[in-house]
Amino acid sequence: MSVAEQNLSGAKSSAASPSVASAGTAAVLPLTLLVMTRNEAANIATCLDSVPFAQEKLVIDSGSEDDTATIAQAHGARVVNQPWLGYGRQRNFATTQAGHEWILFLDADERLSAPLAEEMAVRLPQLMRTPAAVGVLPRATHFMGRPMRWYRPMRREYKARLYHAAHARWSEPRVHESLKFTGPTVKFRGELEHRHDPTLVHAQLKALKYAELKVHDWAERGKLSLPWAWPVLFIATFLKDYLLRLAVFDGARGWLAAYLDAHYALYKRLRLYEISRQPSGAQSGAAALGLGRNGTDSSE
Repeated sequence: MSVAEQNLSGAKSSAASPSVASAGTAAVLPLTLLVMTRNEAANIATCLDSVPFAQEKLVIDSGSEDDTATIAQAHGARVVNQPWLGYGRQRNFATTQAGHEWILFLDADERLSAPLAEEMAVRLPQLMRTPAAVGVLPRATHFMGRPMRWYRPMRREYKARLYHAAHARWSEPRVHESLKFTGPTVKFRGELEHRHDPTLVHAQLKALKYAELKVHDWAERGKLSLPWAWPVLFIATFLKDYLLRLAVFDGARGWLAAYLDAHYALYKRLRLYEISRQPSGAQSGAAALGLGRNGTDSSE
């Protein structure tokens, strides 16, 4: 994977000597917290407040119609308005707006747990002396109002979220972007809390949108969907999640999480098959989900 080539302008401050500075009673670090938002008034305050050691808090908003921007500013963030570019491109744009070389990137529905915030405040000065390093955080997901205890993808799923802007860059597919880097990783122990979609309705709408974006990526690459493989895929995905990934120990919520993952895996293949047989359905289906032409995402 190639090292990112970022435009590190004078607005960015050097992280060569990442010593802790004092701001009142709170210790702060030369680090920018980045959060992308659209209509996140219910989440943004908790997200921002969970990172007291960030010297800069920056919200990249893509057209919120609620009080997201006002709340963010009230909680110490600078707000930059940027029409939606796509998941990876929006993250890369956000990185260029940061005032510091070191970035902590959170989603609006995520927040550092108190133990993780304390751990990062202690360990970051040492980590920031190694610019090529990337910090990975164990994410614990709340599903249907409570944290999952066993299901691996929702229990301690490590996410690369802490990086030096000159040594990492986000990939730019339509969806499911990831951080690309070449240096070593540093694992943290405290949990990154993820408050999942508040209802199954929200979860299903998001899954439909993500599936549509992924399918258009697949179609461009010439990926095939084989009908004989559909039942095998569904059963194998469900059993992998339910048994091997330990969803069985989370009771009914675990069964539901495994089912939703299997359904998502299958639905993407069904939709790919449909648009390969009926190309006109690609644009009309995307439009029904509020997506742009050829499945591009027009809003976060």
